[in-house]
Amino acid sequence: MLVKWIRCTVTDRRGFERGQRKWAGLLGEPGFRGQGGGWSRARPGVAHVFAFWESRAFYDSFMARSHDRLAAAQSGTFRDAQAKLFDYRFDVKTGFEPRFTDADVVRIAHCKVHEERVEHFALMQEKVWNPAMAGSPGMVRGVFGDAPGNEFLVLSMWQSAAEHGKYRIERVERLSLRAQTAADVAALAGDVVDLEPGWTV
Repeated sequence: MLVKWIRCTVTDRRGFERGQRKWAGLLGEPGFRGQGGGWSRARPGVAHVFAFWESRAFYDSFMARSHDRLAAAQSGTFRDAQAKLFDYRFDVKTGFEPRFTDADVVRIAHCKVHEERVEHFALMQEKVWNPAMAGSPGMVRGVFGDAPGNEFLVLSMWQSAAEHGKYRIERVERLSLRAQTAADVAALAGDVVDLEPGWTV
């Protein structure tokens, strides 16, 4: 599975949201698995969108054929768009599905990892972070993916910002020490996203 993460700064909120609903046209696309997104809790005007595809081949075919037509509806409503593709590595918790209807919040961690620490980082994700997140009340599901250049994406869905906040306060520092995260990670960027139901495809 391929995970696409898009982040942009919205300059015309109404126009952007109207255009976002046009992405419902993805439903007929071969290999499309699901899409959702919303607004950053920390950065006003920043939108995040997450799309899931069965494979790179299906995604490339869509980009060549239909993407520009669907994207035209949002033209001129945002700036500083960044899109990144990640290959699915494993579930956070179990049974990942690209569904957004039972979550209110998505937490993203985007990590650039030192080359010699990549295997350790992935192992710690599996052995330390995953069990801790999976055992947290309010954590629904998640996915761990990687991209060339030792980049990783951890995407987790939560029932509420309050549940995610409790997990952060109670556990993250202790887990970071146990997983030696500071030694693995060269750069870390994250955000918490309030999901917009109208953006779900």
